[in-house]
Order: sequence, then C-alpha cells, then structure tokens
Amino acid sequence: MKNFDYKQLDDIIHSKIRLGIMCALISGDEVEFVYLKKTLGATDGNLSVHLKKLEDAEYVLSTKSFVDRKPQTTYKLTAKGRKAFKAYLDQMEKLVEE
Repeated sequence: MKNFDYKQLDDIIHSKIRLGIMCALISGDEVEFVYLKKTLGATDGNLSVHLKKLEDAEYVLSTKSFVDRKPQTTYKLTAKGRKAFKAYLDQMEKLVEE
C-alpha cells in the first residue's frame, strides 16, 4: 500500500449510511426518504442526519412536496456529488489494486 493515502478518502462519503445513500442515488433517479430508510435499515433521525451532511456538502439535493396531502421528500445526486462519488470509488479501487 505504498501509493495509497487513506487521508484522501472523502470523509463525507466514507460512512456506512452515507455510502449506502450515495449507492442508492447513483442511478440518477430521485429516491424517496421512505425508500432510503427501508433500504438502509436506518431510523428517521439517523438517516436525516446523514442526508443533511450530504446536502451541506452539496452532494445531494432534496425536494419537498405533497402527494395526496402527505409530505414527501425525494433526493438525488448533484453533479458535484456524482463527481465526488466517482473520485471516492477511484480511490477505493486504487486501494484494492495495491
């Protein structure tokens, strides 16, 4: 591992839940909060905290709306988030190759 510097890994993405969120959003489709919650097995509060961190980094964009008078929040990756995720995956691939 002489060429790999773990400090280059993106701390914003390098968390189990945030990595799971990024994987769920990489398809480019908007994904509902409820879907992320079920898929990741996260609580509302825990998922909200991690989504907020990704939003603050401008990796994820949220859209709030009402469907049949019920609030609905959807998320999608931004261009910045997609670029950061690709860089993260490139770093992980480099680690595996070492």
